[in-house]
Amino acid sequence: MERTLVLIKPDAVHMRVVGNIISKYEDKMLDISHIKILIPDRELLGQHYDEHRNKDFFPELIEFMSGGRVVAMVLEGDNVISEVRKINGDTNPNKAAENTIRNLYGTDLTFNAVHGSDSPESAEREINLWFENI
Repeated sequence: MERTLVLIKPDAVHMRVVGNIISKYEDKMLDISHIKILIPDRELLGQHYDEHRNKDFFPELIEFMSGGRVVAMVLEGDNVISEVRKINGDTNPNKAAENTIRNLYGTDLTFNAVHGSDSPESAEREINLWFENI
């Protein structure tokens, strides 16, 4: 059983589409094993987005992600990482396939509604950052 981290970002929480987004995952029979709502601090976000630390968009990303509530979830299922990435759509909402989460709710590369881990290694690292002792 594979697992992955999904974050519903502050823009989607503010738009009140959390239920719609969760339904997209559940419609594909993915299981939510852990879920919480929080306003993440800059330290957590810095660790989560560490690979982007030296990029121009990093400060804006941290500001955005720490500026509102985030729904953090651990999803489980067969091939869950690739399934979530399909459901989420392209990082750029303008390139995302029709009816994907980012196509429906994202507005740009930063305000793109959701995050999903990109590999089993990233998933484990990110899950351990956002959820302790699971």
